Amino acid sequence: MTPAVVLNIIDQARRQEARSGAFLRQMQERAASLPASITVDGYQPATSLFQFAVEYIEMAPRLIECVDACAQEADCATLFAPFIDAATRYFTQPSVLLARYEGLDGILNRAYMCHRLMEEMYENNRSIRTAQLVDLEATCSNLLVHQLIGEPFSNELDEAVCLNVMQIAGTPDFYELDLNPFVLQAKHAAWGWMRDYWENLLVRNHIHFTLNTRL
Repeated sequence: MTPAVVLNIIDQARRQEARSGAFLRQMQERAASLPASITVDGYQPATSLFQFAVEYIEMAPRLIECVDACAQEADCATLFAPFIDAATRYFTQPSVLLARYEGLDGILNRAYMCHRLMEEMYENNRSIRTAQLVDLEATCSNLLVHQLIGEPFSNELDEAVCLNVMQIAGTPDFYELDLNPFVLQAKHAAWGWMRDYWENLLVRNHIHFTLNTRL
């Protein structure tokens, strides 16, 4: 039910974009000011960035759904519920920080916080962290969206996510929890399609990172 609600919110933003074209114009501006570490091939970089952003946004509710399903199957849903609830509320009950932004621009902010929250969730538990569930491509996608949102606002969103994580799991007890049952579920087919999605998200939109160049 929850992913369906979030997908509906995303669909409304897409319809608004179809009328206004505001987000595509924003991507045209961003394409002209990307750091040297990010390259967009082709003659329409703004279109590539636009499509990447839409796919990144649509991935957020599916990520929520996947984490929830793995937690349920691993019989540790209670531990993951606060993360799932927080990620969902970014869309359904946005804070003042998010609510002032509309359309795909605003939805990208919410999706970024969702993805960053899940990334921090992985980093704050040893068994999940050592399992390397988060691919480099997912981290690069988050870094790109950080640039598309633009500083200093993207830094504010990062700070808000870190505060959420501290409230949910900011204790050594959470870091030391044995969550290998979740890891085993996540490495099954339920996670495989998401791994493939992340691995190809940048490439299929003609976006490349040069990792030895500082952002």
